Amino acid sequence: MTETSREAALVDAFTTLADSLVAGFDVIELLQSLVETCHDLLDVAEGGILLADEQGVLDVVASTSEATSLVETMQLDAEQGPCWECFRTGRVSTVASLEADDPRWPEFARVARQQGFRSVHAIPLRLRDQVIGTLNLLRHEPGELNDRDVRVAQALADVATIGILQERTLRESAVVQAQLQRALSTRIVIEQAKGVLAHTHDVSTDEAFDLMRSHARSQQLRLADVARRLVDREITL
Repeated sequence: MTETSREAALVDAFTTLADSLVAGFDVIELLQSLVETCHDLLDVAEGGILLADEQGVLDVVASTSEATSLVETMQLDAEQGPCWECFRTGRVSTVASLEADDPRWPEFARVARQQGFRSVHAIPLRLRDQVIGTLNLLRHEPGELNDRDVRVAQALADVATIGILQERTLRESAVVQAQLQRALSTRIVIEQAKGVLAHTHDVSTDEAFDLMRSHARSQQLRLADVARRLVDREITL
């Protein structure tokens, strides 16, 4: 991708994120768009979003792949890895090399390495002092993510955070937590729908998610609505 085309793609990405903040705003759609943009435009192999529930426990709500190995790696990161440190401190947390076990998070380093990842970068989803989750970017090569990509990732994460917290004040924590909880609940329904499609079509969970995503886009429906209708057996794909 040339520098000019990359800049054009970034403009499109920010426009898409901004458009999602108006009518029909949906948290899952916003976050899925965010991770897909990072995958397409930044020097990363995979990405994912983790949000905190009412108890402050991080859970995966969007990812560039529905492969169990990736989701489980990020979930472990939420418990004992740079993602948890990023969420706790509100600052970018990086493991530039996973070639050897990290003394801080040896289990995470081992599992991530088994899945082919050699570096990981966690970006906070924050607004002022409030951190609601993290954007995780994983690479197959060791090394720091370049400064430009870090700035772009943080800017995209900031826009997404503003979207999640739009029309809410920081004092309305109960309302904010309810919206985040709904996003986490929606993810459960999407997981169930993936299982339905994987079983009925005899395909992988990745392929099942692609079927569901393609149908939602072609019919101009929200992913969450398609997932619920699949689980309720109201539609078949």
